[in-house]
Amino acid sequence: MSEACSEVVVTSVARDRRQVATDLVALTKPRVVIMVLVTTLVGYHVGLTGSADYLRVIHLLIGTLLAAGGTLALNQCWERDLDAQMNRTRTRPLPAGRLQPLEAWLFGVALIVLGTAYLAALVGPLVALVTMLTTILYLFAYTPLKPRTPLCTLVGAVPGALPPVAGWAAARGDLTLGAWVLFGVLFLWQLPHTLSIARLYRDDYARGGVRVLPVTDPDGTSTERQIVLGCLALLSVSLVPAVIGWTGAIYFVGALVLGLAFAAVGVVHALAPSPRAARHVLLASLLYLPLLLGLLAFDRI
Repeated sequence: MSEACSEVVVTSVARDRRQVATDLVALTKPRVVIMVLVTTLVGYHVGLTGSADYLRVIHLLIGTLLAAGGTLALNQCWERDLDAQMNRTRTRPLPAGRLQPLEAWLFGVALIVLGTAYLAALVGPLVALVTMLTTILYLFAYTPLKPRTPLCTLVGAVPGALPPVAGWAAARGDLTLGAWVLFGVLFLWQLPHTLSIARLYRDDYARGGVRVLPVTDPDGTSTERQIVLGCLALLSVSLVPAVIGWTGAIYFVGALVLGLAFAAVGVVHALAPSPRAARHVLLASLLYLPLLLGLLAFDRI
């Protein structure tokens, strides 16, 4: 009987460890981290002036993975009470009680320190500086503003647009015009993307006390206007690489078609707002960005 009990205890401990490991990974928001890695890689590719240094790329991705994962883990740690109030987030590891805040805090800090130090040592101090700036803005500007003002969306778009800047810095060692064009594309893309999500989950955000624009704009007039303006501004900035000679006709035509299509979806939503129309904007944003970045990487002159 004692042997059987021992086996049960060992199995239970092993299962708990697997659950803890799974929950720690969930803290890093893997899908968001993948997007960060992809945009960082695009920034590196676009910034290249010669052949790629693949070992440097590997170091760049590892350091970015660690720092981004740690940043997102700390974000969940600090927002655990807010997450507990919203249906879409209440099952996350911290509000569900599967992890303790101290565990999440130590895990996040360790990843940020390790990732930033890794980048500084093996990629370059400028890349580490951009990465650290991303972390600081996300945690100490965007996160505390979410329950206070709809401007949190604009502020949060800044750290969200910095990963390709870090990629550019890794490729060239500077932050010249190209880095900021990439920043502009990612910054403007986030506006219709995040506003469509906020529109879909407006009641949930209101329940959690998150003051995104759809929560403070009950009739939706300002929200729909911002989505359309964001799409039109994105269309304009997305054409800059072709205008200044980085890319050729393939990118120009593709960016124009994608931008017009995205803007059209935004206009349709503005004319007849509904959850279905907002979902179409969200889907369009998820299709637009990888297609645009793929064209940019493919047609880079």
